[in-house]
Amino acid sequence: MRLCVLISGSGSNLQALINAIQSNELAAEIVLVVSNRQAAYGLERAKQAGIPTLYFPYKKSQDRHQYDADLAEKIRTYQVDLVVLAGWMHILSPAFLDIFPHQVINLHPALPGTFLGTHAIERAYEAFHAGEITESGCMVHYAIPEVDMGSVIQQATVPIFPEDTLADFEARMHTTEHQTLVAAVQQLIEEQTKKAAR
Repeated sequence: MRLCVLISGSGSNLQALINAIQSNELAAEIVLVVSNRQAAYGLERAKQAGIPTLYFPYKKSQDRHQYDADLAEKIRTYQVDLVVLAGWMHILSPAFLDIFPHQVINLHPALPGTFLGTHAIERAYEAFHAGEITESGCMVHYAIPEVDMGSVIQQATVPIFPEDTLADFEARMHTTEHQTLVAAVQQLIEEQTKKAAR
């Protein structure tokens, strides 16, 4: 399976995919890593693994739909099977999503229907201390125009303990995110293999 991974930050989820591919856990190849932030360390991780990279910034003066369409066109030339949003901090419009129908997945650090959008980990931590929740979690879902609302591929719960600092909870969340993302890609590879065998 040919993957394109979109990142905006450190790329630890990208690294989890790279590691799973290098250890033959995933029958996949990352053919492109895209970042909308030049300083994203994920670009360095990709270069170290010999993966082509693309820095593609969104400028405030740009039309969002045109940006999405241009980005989709650049990615399409790599003939990708799956686009993985792994810490990608830009909401993609139908101008992008329609080019890759049912081929764009997103990792979100919350359970379905909870803490949609940004700062989900911090908001869950605060909700726990306000007595509103007893645990949180993460999910990988199909990306649709409604943020964090697409059908779920994999999900996992992540406990929060009373003695946790935010950093403790974040670390536990990130470990679970890495496992859940790899599991979701593995599931989609298996589904693609079954379809091809029919």
